[in-house]
Amino acid sequence: MSQLFPRTAVGGVSLPRLIIGANWITGFSHRGPAADQAIRAQHNSPQAIVPILETFLEHDVNAVLGLFKYDPNLMAAIRLAEERTGKKMILMDEPVLNMDDTPEGRREAQQAIRACAERGAAFCLPLHSCVEQLVNKKNRTIDRLPDYLYMIREAGMIPGLSAHMPEIIQYTDENDYDAETYIQIFNCMGFLMQVEIESVIRVIHSAKKPVLTIKPCAAGRVTPFVGLNFNWNVLRPQDMIAIGCSNADEAAEDVEISFAALERRLPNLESRSSPMVTSVISGKSPVGDAPHRLSAYDK
Repeated sequence: MSQLFPRTAVGGVSLPRLIIGANWITGFSHRGPAADQAIRAQHNSPQAIVPILETFLEHDVNAVLGLFKYDPNLMAAIRLAEERTGKKMILMDEPVLNMDDTPEGRREAQQAIRACAERGAAFCLPLHSCVEQLVNKKNRTIDRLPDYLYMIREAGMIPGLSAHMPEIIQYTDENDYDAETYIQIFNCMGFLMQVEIESVIRVIHSAKKPVLTIKPCAAGRVTPFVGLNFNWNVLRPQDMIAIGCSNADEAAEDVEISFAALERRLPNLESRSSPMVTSVISGKSPVGDAPHRLSAYDK
């Protein structure tokens, strides 16, 4: 039986501390149009995505964070993976809302929120670019935010906030806004973070609710071993990491690296392939001083 991943509680719902991120499935690479197109070409059908989900589900990693409106293949893959495994997946949807303070704007926002519920989302976390439009730094408030959080509750979902701006966490806690979790960019490179790493981790540790950190590998700029170990080492026991990957093998590696980080051990993975697998690369002492010329897969 596969080892099950540790869990936390958010708004009364049990969530795995490792969350499946969808950027490397949907095509938001944070690299460029060519990378976006390559991702979409690779995941151009539900059947191409299912193996990733099934690999995570083997370890009870059963929650997915994404902009589901923009990826019908992902939604279909989730349903197919549920049918094939008999396991239910938890959807954490990030809708783009019209934040205009007009009757028409509010109607559009409510329609977008209700669409999340119709897709089967358990959590609704309005995208950061929407929420940031309401931030008032002078008053330390997020004006009209309670209106949208009420819409989410009314639609039967648990509200959260995409908080790329760390002040969103602070102001929500200070004003007791009805959010059960926060999405916060956090990685060892400071990639896309609005202030330095040392300040953001203090905000995370002060948060009243569990924090879901995203982009732990800085959109592929650091390896999963480096990115995941950094985040797991400094987060609280209630906090989470969303990790994206391109295929089932990468999903398995991410799970093993995460288990190893939490258990304070080295991950049980092959060394990288190389035409010159030295003892340093392989981690094993060769006989004599000559470099080992076999592939890592010939061990």
